[in-house]
Amino acid sequence: MKNMADLSLRSTVEAVLRELAPQVLGAMVRRFRDFAATEDAVQEALLAAALQWPRAGLPQQPRAWLTRVAARRMIDHIRSESARRLRESDAALDVASAPDPIPIDEDDTLGLLFLCCHPALSPASAIALTLRAVGGLTTAEIARAFLVPEATMAQRISRAKQTIKASGIGFQAPEERTQRLSAVLHVVYLMFNEGYTAGLPRDELAIEAIRLGRLLHERQPEEREAAGLLALMLLTQARRQARMDADGQLIPLAAQDRTLWDRRQIGEGTALLAATLPQGAVGPYQLQAAIAAVHDEAARAEDTDWPQILALYDLLRRMSDNPVVRMNHAVAAAMVYGPAQGLELLADLDQDTRLAGHPRLQAVRAHLLEMSGAVEGALIHFREAAAQAASAAERSYLARHAAELEKIIAADVETAGLAPTP
Repeated sequence: MKNMADLSLRSTVEAVLRELAPQVLGAMVRRFRDFAATEDAVQEALLAAALQWPRAGLPQQPRAWLTRVAARRMIDHIRSESARRLRESDAALDVASAPDPIPIDEDDTLGLLFLCCHPALSPASAIALTLRAVGGLTTAEIARAFLVPEATMAQRISRAKQTIKASGIGFQAPEERTQRLSAVLHVVYLMFNEGYTAGLPRDELAIEAIRLGRLLHERQPEEREAAGLLALMLLTQARRQARMDADGQLIPLAAQDRTLWDRRQIGEGTALLAATLPQGAVGPYQLQAAIAAVHDEAARAEDTDWPQILALYDLLRRMSDNPVVRMNHAVAAAMVYGPAQGLELLADLDQDTRLAGHPRLQAVRAHLLEMSGAVEGALIHFREAAAQAASAAERSYLARHAAELEKIIAADVETAGLAPTP
């Protein structure tokens, strides 16, 4: 029984530390303005807690305990370099003489998220830093998720911290956060796509993106696009269990077993949309979420309301020159008006350097050609898409589809009594 109690306490401690880590780090960064040094101090405080709390029990105020320990570590660090960093030393003395711990604003975690989405950082660096500082993932875990060596990821995160430090930009006032909100939403969106599209072992990225999306929506409920992004991620993640079979093979949306879709997540996503869409101007994330909701609400693929999806993509195209939006609009047009209409719209994308030759464009063209009966043309583009696909699951799916078309062509040739072309 004692061992079970010890395990339960240790599990509780781990959960508390994971929840409080970004809050304490946010408070420390706001106070000391040195991301790298304060992160080291917080890590030492977390380590001390992980060693002491399972034996002594949780303190009455765990966050205050961690903040005090981290502040002492930071003060020691500043004092050791007082000759070179006089300003930090003065700040440390002020903290040392204060009777109370560093005040922790309830918005510190959110502030840390905005800080990690610094405009000077590349999206990849912002995602990595966000996962490290806000998500609490280790450098090794992030490296595994992005399929890069741990040393490479450590350098990327280190450079990101130095970039923020060199900029001199710290926690922002509310109006400055509003200006940076679109960048924050974009980073969370990219993080979700990175995890969802690739599947395991990156699914933890999608789960973490949803957690951050919840945080943004809870702290800034008036931001309709934050609600839209959370709804979009929930409505998309709801299909995760049906995306791959037992062998890890990708299953397209139309062929998925919809009984495996997570109805709780679908309900939560549609409720968010119902609450935000009537409030005023609609943004891109809300429209994408509405499209996902139309797909999720169809009991069968053939029940999908494609005219409504096409109308939503028409609105989305007016807001954005995104080539992926135009490509998806072409698919919706093909489902409503026939594949010839979709192929005509796709032809315009061949001139867009952002998407020309992209495997997704090749795959969409292949599907539309197959719909039109041009099987040999579809086979060519399926092969090209498979050769260019970035993920193993997508490459396998496209190659299998190409193999199926090869069998159809061979059967047609045999039926016609013609010798197959070598």
